[in-house]
Amino acid sequence: MVSEGGSEVARSSAEEPWPVRVVSQKINAWIARLGWVWVDGQVAQISRRPGASTVFLTLRDPSADLSLTVTTNRDVLDSGAPELREGARVVLHAKPEFYAARGTLSLRADEIRQVGLGELLARLEKLKKLLAAEGLFDRARKRRLPFLPHRVGLITGRASAAERDVLTNAKRRWPAVEFRTVNVAVQGPSAVPQIVDALKVLDADDSIDVIVIARGGGGIEDLLPFSDEALCRAVFACRTPVVSAIGHETDAPLVDYVADVRASTPTDAAKRIVPDLTEEVRLIGQARSRLERAVRNLVDRETHRLDLLRSRPVLASPQVMVDQRAAEVSALRDRTDRCLDHRLGAAGEDLRHTLARLRALSPAATLDRGYAIVQRADGHVVRAAGEVGKGDPLRVRLAEGELAATVDG
Repeated sequence: MVSEGGSEVARSSAEEPWPVRVVSQKINAWIARLGWVWVDGQVAQISRRPGASTVFLTLRDPSADLSLTVTTNRDVLDSGAPELREGARVVLHAKPEFYAARGTLSLRADEIRQVGLGELLARLEKLKKLLAAEGLFDRARKRRLPFLPHRVGLITGRASAAERDVLTNAKRRWPAVEFRTVNVAVQGPSAVPQIVDALKVLDADDSIDVIVIARGGGGIEDLLPFSDEALCRAVFACRTPVVSAIGHETDAPLVDYVADVRASTPTDAAKRIVPDLTEEVRLIGQARSRLERAVRNLVDRETHRLDLLRSRPVLASPQVMVDQRAAEVSALRDRTDRCLDHRLGAAGEDLRHTLARLRALSPAATLDRGYAIVQRADGHVVRAAGEVGKGDPLRVRLAEGELAATVDG
């Protein structure tokens, strides 16, 4: 399918196929209709041939693995960007051209502007607001680093001071820590794709507990790859916690805001990813001392409580309680005996008095004093002479014995 004049012209597979030259011609015609465009990119390579008026540039998109060849006149380059270096960001006015003989696409530029620091900062600020609005800087999603990582992934430049600082300080703090180091370009047009690829490799390694991206200091242009949108999104997509250790304390590339932890320097990153063995041993010693003191105080306090309990009379001399209760029982028994004896004595004395009164008032006592009881034959006591008549038999009871009598008159 080929686009021509803004409309699509499709040839059925049943029709006669087009020759390659026809396809190339139609592609060239469509590209020619694009006209002049403004293009933004990073210079990956500059080729100036001595004595030639044409300069060749390789322009790369930092956010994608894509590059185009740019041709321009030496005068255009000298007037627009006389001190252009590889790795610089440029904006150029160019016309796309298709070379049918080689089947390649290139750009022919008639104006080149090197992006200044102010414009770079403005673009970074715009990108920062965009990423913040999407939630890439949200603190709620940032993960805590493991206390003691089994293995650490390190992305840094080959034989760089940043690599040495991270490895040396981390192993000094915790000698057993293991590293998997991936060396990449940390500036220039190839930095971003290499760092992104390294992130994917380390994130896919299940033995990696934390990833450190480290680079030494540099200018804003040198640290520009670490503010690239593609790198920021790759860091955000990592399942493994990421530590950003780019530049110095004052440097703040955008990847610092996306990473789970921002370290001010590579040395600071080493301090954050692993604990200090000496400090941990000291803290363990302090914790053990506090624990020993706490246990000792607890044992002493409970021993004192036991001593207080044992010092109580009921536990110090258990037989005292029994003796006291036995004495109380004996006293109660004595008291009961005394009360009973007293009550029995009083009752006996009352009985004697009653007996004495009974004896004093009884007929027998009267008879003892010489009196007699006269009864008729039917046993009725005679109290008056008129109760009997002449000839009535009587019985006379004396103190000792009885007499039979008859009334004569």
